[in-house]
Amino acid sequence: MRAATYFSLSVLILHCSIPGSCFIQVSGIYAGVAALGSIIYTGFDSFVCHFKTCCDDRWIIKNLTGLEADLQRKLHGQHLVQKTVLGHIKGHLRTNNPSKALVLSFHGPTGVGKNFVSRIIAENLYREGLHSKFVHLISATKEFPHEGMVPFYKERLKAWIEGNVTECERSLFIFDEVDKLPTLLLDVIKPYLDYYEHLGGVNYRRAIFLFLSNTGGADIGQIMFEHWQAGKRRETLELSHVENNIMKAAINADNHNGFWHSQLISTHLITAYIPFLPLGKEHVRKCIRDGLLNKNYFKEAWKIPQDLIDLIVKELTFFPAVEQVFSSTGCKRVSEKIDLVMADYKYSKRLEL
Repeated sequence: MRAATYFSLSVLILHCSIPGSCFIQVSGIYAGVAALGSIIYTGFDSFVCHFKTCCDDRWIIKNLTGLEADLQRKLHGQHLVQKTVLGHIKGHLRTNNPSKALVLSFHGPTGVGKNFVSRIIAENLYREGLHSKFVHLISATKEFPHEGMVPFYKERLKAWIEGNVTECERSLFIFDEVDKLPTLLLDVIKPYLDYYEHLGGVNYRRAIFLFLSNTGGADIGQIMFEHWQAGKRRETLELSHVENNIMKAAINADNHNGFWHSQLISTHLITAYIPFLPLGKEHVRKCIRDGLLNKNYFKEAWKIPQDLIDLIVKELTFFPAVEQVFSSTGCKRVSEKIDLVMADYKYSKRLEL
């Protein structure tokens, strides 16, 4: 009897060493062995998730304190972004049963931080950041380049979202260059952003969708310039002053792509339209300082000479032509200009690292 029990237990452990295949024929005295097998399998599954990416708290870290700190310390000149992004993500993650998926639409000119903020979000919500299997980045120009293939793209996009959320309900989707998507393609994902509790047995309400777009950039720039002309501090600009203009610009886009006449807008499924403001020279100078530190040209910020920052600023362009208030490319070209200036600056031996 004892030998038979040991044999059955060893078979059970062997079966349970293969995830998803823990089973045994149970009868009579072997009922206790089956219960032990269940415990072994559960423990094995938990053990595996220490090393293999799983949809649990080990890999989805939801570091809201880190998110707040990074937005305040690393993102320059975007008080509306800091407040709105943090508030919505906190609210979404602090409930296990949100009413719908969180959908944030980032708008603004190039180089003002849309991709940068997406990366900060991913790094603080997922242990592996943008490399997490639960973070999905899609580029419109790369994945959906042909206007004539929209029916095929729709089926592909549906399958992609359904497959990823089925694997993990706390998935993050980042759509870059939304303004370049083929017309009405985004409408296919409307059901997944709506208030349905389940679709096909899957809960999509815990997912987060980020849409990144240049749409509305000109409107945001004009509002910011008029705000500056009126002598008002940048930080006094409120979301309500800008959001409606962004929504109108998105739905009436001249290129008829992206959000043009999109049901996502008309049915109010986008949680917030978040404006990224054009950056002033003081913000560009901070980006230059960060770049010099990140590239290891300097070990400490206080050692960076101001005349060096001035040299790099001169390599960048600003608008309007007369006032020269805002950066034409945000901080996008800062990295390459740092390398350009540093080559001569180091050669002149004026730099002490």
